[in-house]
Amino acid sequence: MPETSPHEKAISTTYFSIFSSAGLAIIKGAAGYFGNSYALVADAIESTADIFASILVLFGLKYTSRPADSNHPYGHGRAEPLFTFLVAGFLILSAVVIAYESIQNIRTPHDLPEPWTLAIIALIIAWKEYSFRKVMARAKETNSSSLKADAWHHRSDAITSVAAFFGISFACIMGKGYESADDWAALFAAAFILYNCYSIFRPALAEIMDENLYDELEQQIREVSVTEPGILGTEKCWIRKAGLTYHIELHAIVDGDIPVRDGHILSHKLQDRLRKNFPELGNILIHIEPDK
Repeated sequence: MPETSPHEKAISTTYFSIFSSAGLAIIKGAAGYFGNSYALVADAIESTADIFASILVLFGLKYTSRPADSNHPYGHGRAEPLFTFLVAGFLILSAVVIAYESIQNIRTPHDLPEPWTLAIIALIIAWKEYSFRKVMARAKETNSSSLKADAWHHRSDAITSVAAFFGISFACIMGKGYESADDWAALFAAAFILYNCYSIFRPALAEIMDENLYDELEQQIREVSVTEPGILGTEKCWIRKAGLTYHIELHAIVDGDIPVRDGHILSHKLQDRLRKNFPELGNILIHIEPDK
């Protein structure tokens, strides 16, 4: 079935994330257990958390795709950043678990990690970076904040794998007495995951608070508006994001001597032009202002 809407594109991408994380969690867990690498086990824990986080994103996208109704005249899009908060929560939880287990392992003597685990990690890093780029590209295409959060799960996973690679390499090169290098790498990865939580949480909070973050879109709307015959200019242009769509309120300037009916017709023509040029727009409210 071809993807025809931003919601369908976002949902299919989320399924990719779920199956990718599930496969990697199994591979990492097995390699970490048999290869004596807690950094890989920590990686597996994060990938497991990623599965549940992606399921949350999927549920959120399906919920926000519901049409507007009498109780939600602007649709259900505002639920998306709320699900993004939950995704960030999963990341925080996985970071805390990894940090705790890393500290425990640093204090407990254990065997050196197996060198062959490095080959496994190298393949994982390549796949996770590819996954990040694929999901982030689709997130930008669909304007989905929760999908961006899901993409950062992949990037965080790649970074933890890089940390594991260096930790295991150091432990294998230095030999006995440096077994904990692997665990220090996992601890570093946990700190990086916590840092990424902020980069996921902050844009979602801005969306909830209706912060003015859409200057480029605003400029494009103003430029297209004045191409409509009869529209002399624009005044206020307010934009708010809800899910994958943008709702706008635009004050358009027209000849103050034309009849009210003509002004009304102009507002509808402007709405049609904006919808044609910007398919991502939801509700469009045009307020007509006289030029004098």
